[in-house]
Amino acid sequence: MHKHGAHLLDATSARFALWAPDARRVSVEFEQNSIALEAQGDGWFVGTAPCQAGSHYKYAVDDHPPVADPASRFQPEGVHGPSELVDVASYKWQNAWTGRPWHEAVIQELHVGVQEGYASVARYLPRLAELGITAIELMPVAECPGERNWGYDGVLPFAPQHNYGSPEQLCELVDQAHGHGLMVMLDVVYNHFGPDGNFLHQYASDFFREDRQTPWGAAIDFRREEVREYFIQNALMWLCDYRFDGLRLDAVHAIDQPDFLVELARRVRETVEPGRQVWLVLENEHNQASLLEQGFDAQWNDDGHNALHVLLTGETEGYYADFKDRPIEQLARCLSEGFVFQGEKNRHGEKRGEPSEHLAPTSFVLFLQNHDQIGNRAFGERLTRLCPPQALRAATALLLMAPMIPLLFMGDEQGSQEPFLFFTDFHDELADAVREGRRGEFKHFAAFADPERRERIPDPNALETFENSRPSADSNDAQAWQALYRELLALRREHLVPRLPGTRALDAEVLSEHALSARWRLGDGQVLRIDLNLAAEPQPARLPARDLRLFVTADADTGGDALAPYSCVISLLPAQQEAP
Repeated sequence: MHKHGAHLLDATSARFALWAPDARRVSVEFEQNSIALEAQGDGWFVGTAPCQAGSHYKYAVDDHPPVADPASRFQPEGVHGPSELVDVASYKWQNAWTGRPWHEAVIQELHVGVQEGYASVARYLPRLAELGITAIELMPVAECPGERNWGYDGVLPFAPQHNYGSPEQLCELVDQAHGHGLMVMLDVVYNHFGPDGNFLHQYASDFFREDRQTPWGAAIDFRREEVREYFIQNALMWLCDYRFDGLRLDAVHAIDQPDFLVELARRVRETVEPGRQVWLVLENEHNQASLLEQGFDAQWNDDGHNALHVLLTGETEGYYADFKDRPIEQLARCLSEGFVFQGEKNRHGEKRGEPSEHLAPTSFVLFLQNHDQIGNRAFGERLTRLCPPQALRAATALLLMAPMIPLLFMGDEQGSQEPFLFFTDFHDELADAVREGRRGEFKHFAAFADPERRERIPDPNALETFENSRPSADSNDAQAWQALYRELLALRREHLVPRLPGTRALDAEVLSEHALSARWRLGDGQVLRIDLNLAAEPQPARLPARDLRLFVTADADTGGDALAPYSCVISLLPAQQEAP
C-alpha cells in the first residue's frame, strides 16, 4: 500500500502519491514547473520530483483547477492555498519521554486558537503541571477553512492549522509539555470532512458511500483499504512524527465499520516503539464496551455527565430528557458499572449500549463539562453560571476523586465564567446556512420558541463570538477554585493513583433524590468511599469517622449522621472496615 501524500526522500527530492481512482491524469504543479505522475493501478498516481522542504505544490487532476494535497502536511495559506513540503523529522527533540501510565491521567481539554497558538499554550503549561494536571488534550488542529474553527470542520487531516504556528512549533509544544511531565493528546476527526475545501469527491468518489448518510453527508467508506490506510497513516503521523501521547477519536458511532477501529488500535500498538505509553480514547454514543477490550484505553462517559448535569441544573430538554426521571439512580449506576445505558432503550425507543460492569473504572473518562457540553448551548454558558457554586464544588470533588479518569475543560480550574461559544469562519452562502442552521437547532427548546430570542444567539462567524470564548481568571473566586483543584489533585496523586490498578466498584447506594454513597475496593484492598449530596437540604447518612476522611467540602461537616447541603465527603477505609 502506498503512503498517502508527499514525502521527502532526501534534501533535493520527494515522492508524491495520490489515490484518485476517478482520474485519467494527475500532475504535481510547482511554482515554476509541473511533473506528471504515473498511473500505477488501483487508482494510484505516483512519482518523484526534484524539490525540498519548503517547496509549495498542488495537484492538477484532469481538467479541474489545481487543489491541495488531501494528505498535505502544511497549508501556509489555508485550505485553498498550496501545500508545503515539511521536514518534521529534522526536529531535535529535547526531552527523552516514554509517557505515563493511563491510570495517572488527569486531562485538561483546550482549544489552541482560543489560547492564541502553540507558543501561548506552551506558556500555560507550568501552571497546569503545578496544579496537578498530567495531560492536555488539544481540540482538533487539522486544517479548517478560515482562521477560526472548533476544529471539527477539518478538510485536510494531516496538516496542522496554519495560523496556530508552524509544524516545528507544534513539535516544540509537545516537547515542552513532556519537559513538564505532561502527556499531550490530540482530538482527531475520522468520521467526516468539513464543508469547504475538500475535493475528494472530484477524483476519489470511492472515498464515500452514498448509501449511508451521516449528519455531515455521505459516510466515509471504511470498507476500502485505501481509505482505512489514509486514516491509520494519519494516526501514526501524529503519534510518531509529532510524538503526541494519545488520540481521542471523535464520534466513532458515525463510523459504521467497527473493525476499522480495531485495526487502527492494533496498528498503533504494533508501530509505537516498545516501552512507550500511548493512550487511545473514544467518543461513542453507542457505548460499545467491547471496543474497550480491543486496544482502546477508555471512552468519554457522556452518561455520567448527563446525570450530573441534570442533578446540578435541573435541565431536562434535548438529550438530558433521558436522565430527567431518576438522575441520581443513573449517576449511581455510572459510578458502579460504567455506562448508564447498557442495552436499554433511550428516549427515541432505540436500544443503546453494551454491558460494561466488568470493565475497570479507568475505562471511563468522566467530566462535568467539555467543549460540546458548553459550546452546544445557545449562549455557551459554563456551570459556574448554571448552578450554585457549592454544588459545583461538591461535584468537582466527585470528579477529581472518583476512580474514573477526570477530564476538565480550559478555565474550569479558575472558575471561569466566560462562555465557550460555537465559532466558525465561513463566508457567503455557507456562512448564512451555518448561522441559520445553528439558530434552528434550538427552535424546539422552550426558551427559544420565540424567533426574536433565537435571533440573539451569537453568529458563529462573527469575530466577537470567537473573542468572547476566551477564558480568564478574573472571577472573584478564581484563587479559591485553583486552591480546590490543587488540594483535590494532590490527594488524588497521593492516595488514589498508586492504588488505582486493580480497582473494582463495590456498590453505589442512593440516599435520596440528590444524594448517594459510592464505594470502590482499591488495588491494595483499601476502600474508597464518596458521599455526595447535591441537594440544598441536609440528607441522612451514616458517614465514616472523621479520622478516615480525606476531604470534606467547606462548611459541610454536620457530624456523622447527615450530609450537609451541597457537600461531598471523601473517605479512605482500611481493607477490613468497608462500612462505618
